Formats: sequence, C-alpha cells, structure tokens
Amino acid sequence: MTGKTPYEVPTEMREFAERSVEQARKAFDGFIGAAHKAVDGAHGSAESARVNAQDVTRKAMTYAESNVAAAFDLAQKLVKSKDLTEVLQHQSEFLKSQVAALQGQLKDLGVAAQEVAAKAAETAAKATKMK
Repeated sequence: MTGKTPYEVPTEMREFAERSVEQARKAFDGFIGAAHKAVDGAHGSAESARVNAQDVTRKAMTYAESNVAAAFDLAQKLVKSKDLTEVLQHQSEFLKSQVAALQGQLKDLGVAAQEVAAKAAETAAKATKMK
C-alpha cells in the first residue's frame, strides 16, 4: 500500500465543472467581442492620439484575452486531473508560464505607452508652434 489517498471526483461533479468552465469561457468570449467592438467604435478629437491609444488598448485587451484563455485552459486541466500531484504540476506550470508572459506583456505595454506619449508630445509641440 502506497499510503496515497485517491483523488476522485464523482463523474457528475467533473461533468458539471467542465460545463461550467466552458460556459464561463463562452461568456468571456462574448464580453471580449463586445469590448473589441467598443474600442473600434471609440471616437476622439485628435485622430492620431485616438489611433495610438486604440492600438495600446487593443494590445492590452489581447493580452488580457490570452491570460484569461490560459486560466480557462488551467481550469480544464484541473478538472480533468486524476490526482493531487497532477493538480500541483498543472498549477506550477501555469504559474511559471504566466509570470513569463506577464513580464513580456508589461515590457511591451510600457514601450507602447512611451511611444504614444512621445507621439502626443510631438503633436502638441507642432500645434503650439502653429499658433
């Protein structure tokens, strides 16, 4: 005897959890679709500033969508895990991949924000010189 307690989830509970994760994923996809449409429809007085801000917003939304998709993938893996060791392995892999992804995303968004600020300052400087 190994002394391990089996990690058993009743079939009904597992199926319910899988359906719940899938429904949550579909609801989030609908939310993201609506958010993308809202960003597309955004209006601004300065077209270049609006486009630049829209690009950064789209990038941030893409990252958020990717991060939530990764969380849903983790949830699916956890629901299907056969034992606690597998659960811990999935959580560890998820944490490592998300930390790496977030570092890259934050760096990328920082660069994009700096570019937007520089373009806005340039536009403001040009507008001031014209007066």
